[in-house]
This record gives sequence, structure tokens and C-alpha cells, in this order.
Amino acid sequence: MTPRAHSAPRPHVSPTRRSFVGLAAAGLVATALSLPASGAEVASTRAYAAGAAARLPAPTGPYGIGTVSARLVDPSRHDPWVPSQPYRELMISVWYPAASGSAEHRPRARYMAPGAADRWDATSPHGIPEGSLDFAATRTHAREGAPPDRRAGRLPVLVYAAGAGDPRTWGTALVEEMASRGYVVVTVDHTYENPGVQFPDGSVKDDGPLRKELAEAQKNGTMTELLKKTLDVRVADSTFVLDSLGSLPHGLSRVVDLRRVGMVGQSAGGIAAAETMYEDRRVKAGVNMDGTLEYNPEPDGTNLMPVARHGLDRPFLLMGREGSDRTTEPSWRSFWSHTTAWKRNLTLRGSLHQTYTDLPALLPQAGVSRRTLEDHIGTVDPTRAVAAQRAYVASFFDRWLKGHDDGLLGAPSGRYPEVEFAG
Repeated sequence: MTPRAHSAPRPHVSPTRRSFVGLAAAGLVATALSLPASGAEVASTRAYAAGAAARLPAPTGPYGIGTVSARLVDPSRHDPWVPSQPYRELMISVWYPAASGSAEHRPRARYMAPGAADRWDATSPHGIPEGSLDFAATRTHAREGAPPDRRAGRLPVLVYAAGAGDPRTWGTALVEEMASRGYVVVTVDHTYENPGVQFPDGSVKDDGPLRKELAEAQKNGTMTELLKKTLDVRVADSTFVLDSLGSLPHGLSRVVDLRRVGMVGQSAGGIAAAETMYEDRRVKAGVNMDGTLEYNPEPDGTNLMPVARHGLDRPFLLMGREGSDRTTEPSWRSFWSHTTAWKRNLTLRGSLHQTYTDLPALLPQAGVSRRTLEDHIGTVDPTRAVAAQRAYVASFFDRWLKGHDDGLLGAPSGRYPEVEFAG
């Protein structure tokens, strides 16, 4: 489960569950209590539950979209979660503007690979009942392996990072929008951190190693150390992905502009965007959607990450759920006071933590009650939430990576009354 930026436990929560809520508040470690004992057991005891194929909101940009996936191998480090493995392997997908008229006969890409979808569905993710949606049958708007549109010239590139325990697909509505607007977007799965990462040979790596360390950290009182390790792994993975931008599959390195790199993520992904940007100057602009910037299991401003202590000297956008902004989130307050570059803090009224993911697009299609919707995505209209997220993220990166300012980030807009400026 993707964690929150700063929240109190809900009433009537057991002590064990409450400790996981604390981890969720720190924005880094996935809740494991609701998952099967291991991904391997999921594979051996159940077939994939074929629910309904969902529909994603159509992107609004002028370009059609292509996508390809690839396995990346970093031989310079042992896997931090499985030290006996002498390399770190990741799965990425690359989304990009496709050449006009060349992609219609190519299949639309799956939302998730079948093996990964099986594991994800078994978790009843974020209020979606198990078996109600078929994540593998759900199709994106991108065409598999479509030729890139070389007429667009060199394009800015974004790295997208999902929240802890969530797959790289969990922000597809935003990712497709950015690709349709003329960006190359690389989405990253952090292996052993979410329930299922499927590789090209069909193997699926689960989150057992992280869950084991999570149980040990609970027992030994070392949650803060585990949170730091998890972030360090994410930053190292992100740096490796940046290193790999010059050798992307499908000839895509020939269409990216390595001088214009941004990073965006939700929850732990937003944390990684901020900390990676602090540690790696190749990232020129970044967006953090509702992720705290400290290591404590319960954010209280006492164990700030470097980026929160020192801030940034390049443009950054903070996007928070209702009740979480630079005045209420201690790490955001510190980050804000130390950041010398352009910055904004937006709040989406009526939103919750998962509103900044694909959940507003998917949960209403799962046959759930209105109360379930409000428990997981808040009272904001789901369609408006997606539109607002897309508009402000695009406005930010257009301004700082393309040099085009549409004025949306200058002041509150009547087009998006649900977006409040907190700074």
C-alpha cells in the first residue's frame, strides 16, 4: 500500500496495524498485512481472477503514444534486498510520442503484465476488490513498439516513480498525458518492493525480501533505519536509470534531450524525486505528490532527509492532499525554507493520498460504494482530480523544461477551483 505524507491512524486500529500506518505516514514502506504470505504462494494457489477490463482516461495532447518495456541490469552493485544476487535488475517502461499514422495496426499495450497483474489483484489494492478489475486485460492508449515521432526533435525526458509497494503502472493516466504532450517518460519498478515485477523471461519477483526486513525492523525497533535504506535504494535505482537514458531501447535515446530531465512521483516516488534531484544535478525540475521528506515512521520533523534540511536550487512543485501542505507537514516546511529556487505548493481540495494515482480512474469502475470511494480518494470528483493533476504537472514541466509558461502556476485558476495555492 502506498503511504501517506503525514496522517494520524484511523480509529479502532489494532496496535500491529497502527505500526504499519506509521510506516505509511513516512511514505516509504508498503503495508504487508493484507497480502498473501508470499508472491510464490499466490502463483501456486490461485488462477488470475478475470474481472472487467477497465478504461483509462484518454490523453489530451496532440501526439499518439508508443511504449516499450525493458530489463535494466546494474552490475556495479549487489541487490540490496537479495545480497546473494551480484547485480541489481529493474524493469522499466518508456512512453513517448509515436510517429503519426504508423501505430494504428500495433496492439494497445496492457496496463500490467499478466504475472504482475495477478499479484497486484491479490492485494485488493487500495479498495479495489479482488477480481473486480482485470489489470492485465485493461489496455492503455499506447501502441506497443510504435516508431517514435522523430519530427518532434529532441524531447525532454521525465522519470516517473510510483509509491512504495505500488507498480510502475500506477500513474499511467498522468504518464500517458505527458507522453501525448511531447515528453519521453520512463517508469520504474523497484524490484522486491511491490508484490510482483514481471521480467521478460516470464519470472515474477515478489516483495518477500522487503517484507522480511520489515518484520525484523518491527521486532528490533529499527524502522527508521529501514526507511532510510528503502529511500537509498530508490535513489540509487533512479540514478542508474538516469545513467541509462543514453541507451534506451527502441532507439529512443536518439530522441531524448539529456539536458532537459525532470522527475515526478507520488508518495515514496515523490520523495525519491526530491532526494534524487538533491543528489544528482542532471534532474533539472521535480514534482513530489504527497510524499513526506523524513525518515521517521511518524513524521514529526526530527529526522529530516538531506533534501528537507538543505532544500534545492532548481524548480520544484509540492502537491498535497487536503490537510497536508508546507504549513502542516514539518519536512515540507523545512524544505520550503531552505529552497532558493522557484517553488509552489498546491493542495487538491477534498483529496486523499491515493488521489494522486490511477485510483480515481479505476476505483469507480470496480463496483464499490460511494463510501468506499470517499475512504480512498476523498470527496473530490474523480474526473476533476485526474484533470487537475495532469494540468498542473504539465504546466510545471512545460515551463521549466520547454520554456513555455501557460500562467496556470501563477495564481489560482477558475478552471480548477479544486486546486488551492498553499504557497
